[in-house]
Amino acid sequence: MNAQRFANKVIVVTGAAQGIGRGVALRAAAEGGKVVFVDRADFVAEVAGEAIGADTAAFVADMETYEGAARAMAFAVERFGRIDVLINGVGGAIRMRPFHEFEAAHIDAEIRRSLMPTLYACHAVLPHMLKQGGGGTIVNVSSNATRGIRRVPYSAAKGGVNALTQSLAMEYGERNIRVVAAAPGGTEAPPRRVPRNADGDSDQEKVWTSEAVRQVTESTFLKRYSTLEEQVAPILFLASDEAAYITGAVLPVAGGDNG
Repeated sequence: MNAQRFANKVIVVTGAAQGIGRGVALRAAAEGGKVVFVDRADFVAEVAGEAIGADTAAFVADMETYEGAARAMAFAVERFGRIDVLINGVGGAIRMRPFHEFEAAHIDAEIRRSLMPTLYACHAVLPHMLKQGGGGTIVNVSSNATRGIRRVPYSAAKGGVNALTQSLAMEYGERNIRVVAAAPGGTEAPPRRVPRNADGDSDQEKVWTSEAVRQVTESTFLKRYSTLEEQVAPILFLASDEAAYITGAVLPVAGGDNG
């Protein structure tokens, strides 16, 4: 593996302030990339600053809106002149509960959180990739939770991400734009500085969450959650030229549970 796989590459990572997205953005910068860290949390600039000696920039945007996605891509082009790689890391289940316990507003929020940022970002980046010539790569962070309990709306959203990945790959392959996805399983991560469910979980929701965690763990062949690095590495492999002949693929990274 080339330790500077992303030298001279401009990479946009959304959801870069926390979790997998943070790990991806920092490692891409360490491997020579010019990285734009995008998140709606204002401490994303602090995270970008952790990439000592790297050429990075931070941009605050709400990727659940099309305007946010468009502004983020425009900023990256203004700052670095092009976008070679887009890694869509925004998403994550907000609530865990049986499907019949979800309210309509909750369903809408899950789809808005885990499908629309990827859909919007892909749409916003394509004109830039097409205009600059030389193609580009889009890596969508999906999930193996397309099969799982207590998060049906999230599962539906990630199923949409998989379909988007395959359809875009077919449509833009002849323009030398690769579109791929990684589908992480359960991942151990530090506590989030901004929780996904701002309302907090009730005692009952904590029970439902524990049921989902048990199912996720027991469904893996390895009977454990992954580390963050075990998710970061496959995502960056897909983003790199080492995966130049891979497109339209959704790579499960879930200890054998393919979702």
